[in-house]
Amino acid sequence: MNERMAKIRTDVKEFWSGRTKKQKITYVGSAAAVILFAAFLTFYLSKTNYVALYTDVSRAEIGRIKEQLDSQGVSSKIAPGGTSILVPQERVDDLLVTLAAEGFPATGTPGYAFFFENAGFGTTDNEFDMIKLGATQTEIANLLRTIDGVQDANVAITLPKQGVFISDTTQKATAAVTLKTNPGHQFNESQINALYNLVSNGVSNLSPEDITIINQYAESFDYGAKNNSYGTSITDQMTVKKTIERDLQRQIQMMLGTMMGQDKVIVSVTTDIDFKLENREENLVLPVDEESMEGIALSVQRITETFTGNNPLAGGTPMAEDGTDNATFQEGTLSNGDYERLEETINNEVNRIRKEIVESPYKIRDIGIQVMVDGNEETIPVELKGEIENILKTIARTSVDKEAAGVNFEDTLDNKIIVTVQPFSGNADQFATTTPVIPIWGYILVAVLLLIIGVLIFMFFRSRRKAREMEEETIIEEQLATFDVDDINSDVETEGTVRRKQLEKMAKEKPEEFAKLLRTWIADE
Repeated sequence: MNERMAKIRTDVKEFWSGRTKKQKITYVGSAAAVILFAAFLTFYLSKTNYVALYTDVSRAEIGRIKEQLDSQGVSSKIAPGGTSILVPQERVDDLLVTLAAEGFPATGTPGYAFFFENAGFGTTDNEFDMIKLGATQTEIANLLRTIDGVQDANVAITLPKQGVFISDTTQKATAAVTLKTNPGHQFNESQINALYNLVSNGVSNLSPEDITIINQYAESFDYGAKNNSYGTSITDQMTVKKTIERDLQRQIQMMLGTMMGQDKVIVSVTTDIDFKLENREENLVLPVDEESMEGIALSVQRITETFTGNNPLAGGTPMAEDGTDNATFQEGTLSNGDYERLEETINNEVNRIRKEIVESPYKIRDIGIQVMVDGNEETIPVELKGEIENILKTIARTSVDKEAAGVNFEDTLDNKIIVTVQPFSGNADQFATTTPVIPIWGYILVAVLLLIIGVLIFMFFRSRRKAREMEEETIIEEQLATFDVDDINSDVETEGTVRRKQLEKMAKEKPEEFAKLLRTWIADE
């Protein structure tokens, strides 16, 4: 064994010393690359990929799930925020089924199944009422979660106490609902009414007017006509203003978020609302034909007078007023004259219009839109920024009341639209929930390295085989040189002579077998 190891070391030294400097560098570099790549693959393949098992679960429930996983020997991590738990990817499906069979995650609120399991003969009236109320709240919350746009729902119901006597006035039940809605989702009036009806029909003596529904942003969803029943108080005016700004902000956020990503855009909208309510009456008189400014003639009267002839002209001084007779009046002389008189009276019909106008308030007199985009000059070129500004200008033009805004609105529109491009530094790190994918260049690199390794191994064994063959040929030549071959004409053949002849024949006809035989002899010695 020691001789064989020594021979191997000798072969390696001879092989290494027989290589050129370039070949030595190639061998060392290839070996180092193979070792580094093997270490990288070992680290990457042995790295545990954690994905989310449960998300948006209460912290108390996360603690119970963590304890259960630790008892089973499953490694797990708590995601930032404490409402999600991460487990190895290959164990997700198995753990979902196993934990579900053990009752995890528990919602913490009883459903109707809990009601049937715990309502027994020993249950008191108060316990029965509490279990029933909790089950009702849970089932209504489950119904609300089935509505599109609702991620989660919590329901709190207050039931009135039943009176002892029939004559007691029946009190009304009330309900408070909080919804966790999808970002940017807007409910129309019919959907809001459906939410109210689901809660109202699930509890007796509960009218939609006694239900309050809000979302995670503290935005209220009003039932029916209450959406348009704003008053003139300061609180109502601020509510209207916030509602208008919120709707415009959501519209812009959804549109730009679809283009660039919801977390890449921040939108702020400010408005100036005209709350003036105007009532006026207009009495208009307009011609029937506006082109000729004439009406329809109802009656026409025309008078024409003409005279031709001689008329005596009176002259002289009339009698004095004091009665004295100083009159010098005397008849005048005759003279010729012509007289003509024309008169026309037309009564035209006109349009008399009486208008009672009540102008609604809540007109947008002015608007300001501020948009911040995550990026830089390379990712957000000037052309894209200009397109965003044009979109915002179009929204501003269609939202503002032209009469309330005045004639200078279009001239100052550029100052009301601000688009800022800068990197966001406040984005929270999100834990990865998807399986990392090896890129194509990784597979190409692996294939190239494997090919290089194969070529190097082939060259190494080939060189070793050539060196061994050369060594064997040298040994054979040396062995053959030591043989004393007798004269072929000798008639006396001994056992040694016969063996020599056989060896000579084997060396000529079957050199490989002869070499193996020699190696066997050398090893035995």
